[in-house]
Amino acid sequence: MAKSLAASKKLMQNYLSELLTEEQQESEVPITPVKEKLHQPLEKLLQKIDITEHIADPSDEPIHTVKSKVSHEISKVAPPLAKEKIKEKVKEQLNVEQPLKTRKSDQPLIVKQTKNYRKGSFQAMFFNVAGLTIAVPLIELGGIHNEDKTTSLMGKPEWFTGVMLHRDEKINVVNTALWVMPEKCDEALRNSLNYQYIVMLGNSNWGLSAETLVDTVTLEQEDVKWLDVPNKRPWLAGLVKERMCALLDVESLINLLDAGANINQD
Repeated sequence: MAKSLAASKKLMQNYLSELLTEEQQESEVPITPVKEKLHQPLEKLLQKIDITEHIADPSDEPIHTVKSKVSHEISKVAPPLAKEKIKEKVKEQLNVEQPLKTRKSDQPLIVKQTKNYRKGSFQAMFFNVAGLTIAVPLIELGGIHNEDKTTSLMGKPEWFTGVMLHRDEKINVVNTALWVMPEKCDEALRNSLNYQYIVMLGNSNWGLSAETLVDTVTLEQEDVKWLDVPNKRPWLAGLVKERMCALLDVESLINLLDAGANINQD
């Protein structure tokens, strides 16, 4: 039993590192040390928060056909000084409603919106779940509560622990380990989890269960390997290089939770 539990925990600890290492290998950005300029005691944190007028619609024909026809017509009729203006007009039309495409597939390439913490230094809070360290930008942290009794609901995903009441607030509690790595979270590991805190996500009613709160650190932009085109893992904002841990994209994670999707359905 003890050996099985230890093996399960080791798998859990390696799982996120494997995911992040895969992302890192897709880039040639070198790993540099984190500059820990600020280490705020967790006690203080917990005290603060209880916690074309002349051109047909290009969408009717393939882009390369439209471009070929337009270039031919420009060469025939456009005066030299007007060519550049016409080309700009055409370029504007051809770019309308044309989603970016990936190199490997025809799926639209959705680029993340710029976050406030993507300029200069920012603070992040680190917490542990089954030996894994996860970070959340402090500006997107909605609060921290102590884990309390939850009420399970029918028809919810397995990772949905239940609803916890905190004052007049109903909190949707997520079994973080089960959401992050369901295929590795066996019965022995589930029974070993000792959740003590609920890490709230932004202004939503979603909270991630955490075993321990580690610390808060000020990070520079170069301390993170950013994933700005989240086709594979929208919940992942980036990799904190030195600690090799996930920095959550809180907004995208909330959207996944609202949709009832786990990490394998993003």
